[in-house]
Amino acid sequence: MNDIRVPFLQIYRINALRALGGLAFGLLVVTAPPPPFPLFDVVFEAMGMIAIFVAIAGRGWSLFYIGGRKNAELVTTGPYSITRNPLYLFSLIGIAGVGAQTGSLLSMTLLVLAAYLAFDMAMRGEEAYLGSRYGRGFETYRDTVPRLWPDLSLWRECEDVPLRSARAIGSLRDGIVFLGAWVVVELVRLGQAAGLLPVLWTLPV
Repeated sequence: MNDIRVPFLQIYRINALRALGGLAFGLLVVTAPPPPFPLFDVVFEAMGMIAIFVAIAGRGWSLFYIGGRKNAELVTTGPYSITRNPLYLFSLIGIAGVGAQTGSLLSMTLLVLAAYLAFDMAMRGEEAYLGSRYGRGFETYRDTVPRLWPDLSLWRECEDVPLRSARAIGSLRDGIVFLGAWVVVELVRLGQAAGLLPVLWTLPV
């Protein structure tokens, strides 16, 4: 695994997420949400919107710490001191939020599970790369900090200003994809309500 390169991992992640998004969109077009439960639906979708904005803010926060030095050093402070993969963590939160907008607990669960499996493979590859590059330093970090679920007691702040590059700010646009996905979900539901899109299956939950 020592021949792993970061660009390959980035391309893999992007392509995996594109494939996941395409599959999810295809299934969304031909499925309808379960029968409405007004109060539950309102709360469920509101929590989903909160999750989407938490994801956007969390990814931006994480990028302030890693932007411009991701491939130059092992970042272990800020959000990276409580979880080794805060960007993946907040992405999963955002995906759960988008799933909630479908009005289906089943859709949300399947989306999060599929995304986690894709992220898991990417994280394994990245860990192999970091281990080959940073050796014992990464091993100590890996053995101390959780892979995904954060441990707030481990928080460590960096001594200098974490933002190292304007690319970190530019990368914030990645988070907007969650809002775009929400818009797509709403358009699909409107198309189904107007009879413009076929419904082949009504989800049970």
